[in-house]
Amino acid sequence: MSTTRHLSQTLLKVCGATVPQDIEAAAAAGADCVGLWHGVPGGPSELDPDGLAALAAAARTAGLLPVLVTFLADPAELAGIVRATGVRWVQLHAYQPPAVVRALREALPAETGIVKVLHVDEGGGCVERPLIGAYERAGTDLFLLDTATGDGRIGSTGRTLDPARLTALLPRLTRPFLLAGGLSPDNRPGYEEVVHHPGFRGIDVDTAARDLTTGRFGVVEISALARAWRTGTHTPAHPAHPRLELSR
Repeated sequence: MSTTRHLSQTLLKVCGATVPQDIEAAAAAGADCVGLWHGVPGGPSELDPDGLAALAAAARTAGLLPVLVTFLADPAELAGIVRATGVRWVQLHAYQPPAVVRALREALPAETGIVKVLHVDEGGGCVERPLIGAYERAGTDLFLLDTATGDGRIGSTGRTLDPARLTALLPRLTRPFLLAGGLSPDNRPGYEEVVHHPGFRGIDVDTAARDLTTGRFGVVEISALARAWRTGTHTPAHPAHPRLELSR
């Protein structure tokens, strides 16, 4: 199945699928994208290459956009994974420098999107802040703002970002962004200013997308996220980009 959706609607990405049932739940609940972990050492949702390829295929069949979520920093290796699995977005979820983004942009098919995570600590600091312009020039299509904890953990921490501290970072961005970090249906009202920023494109959720009993993605939980965060469409201030449409 192939559909195209413009990023004027709030995107919902659920992250950390590991079994086909996760894909089925995400699709049934109205998610747009599913994050598939590979190259995340010790990660609870880590997939081997065969598992990544299988779930990426299942996601495409279900009408979801599969996103490779990785700590890897070798552009040639990453490009090979993209070709082997057919993923259309790559999310660099560690501290890869702008040079890696540039080399990856040159190595990937033109239609493949690159998402670079910006790690915001609980005091509002962002280690990548001085490099934002360099990441943009290197070929980043989309940023993802996520929490870095005081003990150094990154990715699916379940820790919430302070909306007031986020708004201080947003003027530095000339690319659109997704929001992550402890998001839930209940805390949506606190992010009103962020959601109405012209660069906002959607949310990326792991913990709140899961059934607390099974630990798997839950239709009820993902549906609640979709209802709470999709508060209407807005016209992006940033020009539309071919890679920033969901071709699934």
